[in-house]
Amino acid sequence: MWADLEYGKYWNQRAGKIHVTQDPAEMAIRMTLTVGDKVVYPGRGPCLIGGVVQKVVCGMPASFYRLALLDDSRAEVFVPVDNVRDLHMRALLDRSEIPKLLGHLKTRTGVTKDLGKAKNWRQRELDNLKLFSSGSIFDLAHMVESLTQLSGTKTLAPHERETLYRAKKLLICEISEVMGESKTAAEARIDRVLEAGKNKLNQSRN
Repeated sequence: MWADLEYGKYWNQRAGKIHVTQDPAEMAIRMTLTVGDKVVYPGRGPCLIGGVVQKVVCGMPASFYRLALLDDSRAEVFVPVDNVRDLHMRALLDRSEIPKLLGHLKTRTGVTKDLGKAKNWRQRELDNLKLFSSGSIFDLAHMVESLTQLSGTKTLAPHERETLYRAKKLLICEISEVMGESKTAAEARIDRVLEAGKNKLNQSRN
């Protein structure tokens, strides 16, 4: 199993041994995908690795990993074997990291002001797309917290509602897989933290 951690650190675990490195080139060499493992595909969420398939692309044979999305769609993603290291895929969080993830959903002071400063909606959308592409679940948690807090001060625009829905869905799916619980239970975990943040924010305004 492999994963990328915060601050550019990487780990690789085999036979109970953990090797830590900050060198992406070294990590690229070590990184492998194993049939039956679960990984997170940036912007799509947790996937089950189903094996390598052969396809013909532009008249040339190519090998792809078949990844089955673990959300309700059960769709499949085909990842070129030769490009897998460039896609920022990672392992699922460890159970011990879920409290930290939920902590990123807690209300931060001044977020609503920050969201309205300096950037127009188009720039914010570009920034959010980068967060989806990064594969960092903690960045998505901050996005969910920020947009949820913003929704308490104004009606979100359609693109903001879609961004919030998509980011929250990815959080729900990963927490569900990591904790071995239903998506309804995972969503309830998230909503409890967000609701507590809303109440705290409302109290500070009164």
